[in-house]
Amino acid sequence: MSHTAPPTTAPRAVPRQVAPRFVPAPTPPHDLDVGLPAAVDLLRGRRVAVLTGAGISTDSGIPDYRGPDSPPRRPMTYQQFVSDPAFRRTYWARNHVGWRHVHRTRPNAGHDAVVRMEARGAVVGVITQNVDRLHTLAGSRSVIDLHGTYAAIVCLDCGDRTTRDALARRLEALNPGFAEAVGSVADVEIAPDADAVVESTEGFRVADCERCGGMLKPDIVYFGESVPRERVERAYALVDSADALLVAGSSLAVMSGLRFVRHVARSGRPVVIVNRGATRADVEATLRVHAGTSQALPALAERLTD
Repeated sequence: MSHTAPPTTAPRAVPRQVAPRFVPAPTPPHDLDVGLPAAVDLLRGRRVAVLTGAGISTDSGIPDYRGPDSPPRRPMTYQQFVSDPAFRRTYWARNHVGWRHVHRTRPNAGHDAVVRMEARGAVVGVITQNVDRLHTLAGSRSVIDLHGTYAAIVCLDCGDRTTRDALARRLEALNPGFAEAVGSVADVEIAPDADAVVESTEGFRVADCERCGGMLKPDIVYFGESVPRERVERAYALVDSADALLVAGSSLAVMSGLRFVRHVARSGRPVVIVNRGATRADVEATLRVHAGTSQALPALAERLTD
């Protein structure tokens, strides 16, 4: 007697399970009491590269762009500056007022602490996103001004360079009494790039290049511009010469600074971030310390150089 095999049912295809990309949750930030000993443990005996942002200069009287108490700002873009005479007039009028404030600012305890760490061999150099020159004025020897400095002026036509001090004298001669009139009306709000909030810029006269009559621009990287390749390569070389990265006073909101954090993190080296508030690199950080740089950096310098 033959038996008929029961009909078989083909197994259903099971969709391939794709594991979700793992994104580590950022560790909660520590206050200075807890974060300082942890930072010392991570950085002691290592050669440290330092990346700074506007937060390190706030105690020098220069406000930052993205701090918890900062008002919203819309900095002028490169395209606006080069394409529209009205934008250039507005920029230089506001800068003429703001320059009077920022060029008198001086380094604070955070800048001085970086100098001490460099002098004792704990810090190999500084990459700063600031344009205020305060690291250089403090005495740091190895400084890469990633976004340039507002103390230098360049002609976009012939390449001639001059100082902002020299341009200030020319602008004053072209616009006598303008800055004083603005300052007498209100307590002028200043931005990190020396941009001042000025209600009216009508009638302000812009200075052209003394050599060729071309367009003058601060030697800083505007929004919409790229950091020069040579400068980026020097910055990468600096972080690659270090065993760890210390970020001080930056929210890392723009890629020009963030890329160095990601580069170091991918290599497995420690990244310590000292900043008030969250940053765009919190996931990449080995340690986050929620503190002001004027308090945290001197305390860190004392322990790393004892």
